[in-house]
Amino acid sequence: MNGTTIVVALVVLAIFLLLRQMGLAKPAEARALLGQGARVIDVRTPDEFRSAHLPMAVNIPLAELQERLPREFPDKATPLLLHCASGARSAAGKRIVSGLGYRTVLNLGSYGRAEALTRPSP
Repeated sequence: MNGTTIVVALVVLAIFLLLRQMGLAKPAEARALLGQGARVIDVRTPDEFRSAHLPMAVNIPLAELQERLPREFPDKATPLLLHCASGARSAAGKRIVSGLGYRTVLNLGSYGRAEALTRPSP
């Protein structure tokens, strides 16, 4: 690999990482919404949820989100914070939930990131 190839590869990687980060909730915004009563929705499968989950999270798998969310959270003003294992399913879930008319929907991203963002401050 020559120097130009390396630079191009690094630029492509940087753009990919920047675009990926743009879809994630900003930590301060997520924490503020949690303080205002936001609900955390874990869109992983029931088996994944059983293996480990955030104490305040409600498990609504991505495949059931469109049907179950309006029944479980009928108030579309309720802020919703979605997460999954990697952030991909919660990003897809954010699009679904926003399409249902919910006004405040954030993607917390991966389980680890969601855990860090929802942990009480010392």
